[in-house]
Amino acid sequence: MTQVVSKRSGADGDDVVLLAVPASPAYLGVLRTATAGLAARLQFTLDEIEDLRIAVDEACAMLLAVASETPQLGDTVELACRFTVTPDALTVETTVPLGSPEERLPGGESFAWQVLSALADEVSATVDGHQASIRLTKRRPT
Repeated sequence: MTQVVSKRSGADGDDVVLLAVPASPAYLGVLRTATAGLAARLQFTLDEIEDLRIAVDEACAMLLAVASETPQLGDTVELACRFTVTPDALTVETTVPLGSPEERLPGGESFAWQVLSALADEVSATVDGHQASIRLTKRRPT
């Protein structure tokens, strides 16, 4: 199931778009397309849009590798993506439930992490025992 909700959040008026897709590589194109559309709203260059699409794809691939195969609610495991559009940046936070509490994302020296760091201005990851998240921020060109 794909769900899209757009809303204004907080007094700052940032746009927030929530998108949840089945945790499967077959649905990563939906997230890449949403990323490109939102980045275009911020007037990113074509190269910057493509970099961000690749970064989101890489982050999702890392998360799918540690994702649970058993649904927590409903009948599918979901990859959730939260896009926050501010006047000067796009932040993309992707989250999946973990397959087990011992699962870990690749370390900062891994090739995948180096790709993320090269393509986005800020990159962070969290694993809390039940879910894993990767957060990417790309600033608007000045």
